[in-house]
Amino acid sequence: MRKIRWPAETGRRIFSFPHGRGAASDRCSADRPAGPTRESYLLVTSAVMTGPSPSIGALLADTVPMARTLGLEYLETSAERAVLRLPDQPEYRNHVGGPHAGAMFTLAESASGCAVLAAFGDQLSRAVPLLVRAEIAYRKLAMGPVTATAVLGRPAGEVVAELDRGERPEFTVTVEIAREDGAVTGEMTAVWTLRPHP
Repeated sequence: MRKIRWPAETGRRIFSFPHGRGAASDRCSADRPAGPTRESYLLVTSAVMTGPSPSIGALLADTVPMARTLGLEYLETSAERAVLRLPDQPEYRNHVGGPHAGAMFTLAESASGCAVLAAFGDQLSRAVPLLVRAEIAYRKLAMGPVTATAVLGRPAGEVVAELDRGERPEFTVTVEIAREDGAVTGEMTAVWTLRPHP
């Protein structure tokens, strides 16, 4: 289990992913307080590897400001899939009254990230998951709330085996975006990597 640090000056959790030189952009917290950057304070790892603790969805909502801004709802996060919902919010609509394309992209990317953390949370002590690229296709008009369902493109064991061999594995996560009536309105293919820590 990794350390958790509670800074006295803010009372907020700091999550620092130990990759690179520890630039400020590597840290995630609600108010981005100053603090150590080379150590790893991974509450996400703690949540995945220990018993009763906040869900991955709750942790991402707490650590990813954009997810909070859009009000994403984390419906399901398991080793098999992640399901997130974007509520219908007037401030995030497009010119035809549906959810904005950028909001749906963020929804799908966030779902893919949840799936990755659920599958590889036990590997965070030796590698950091990073999005390499993502492609989205908008298939039908989306109106009202939309849901994104993300699934790993290959077995997690294969990816971990590559990491064990000293490689930097890449893998896909496929995401479907659907309206409440079940119609698929968009599809994303996200390519992720597990970058070993130096």
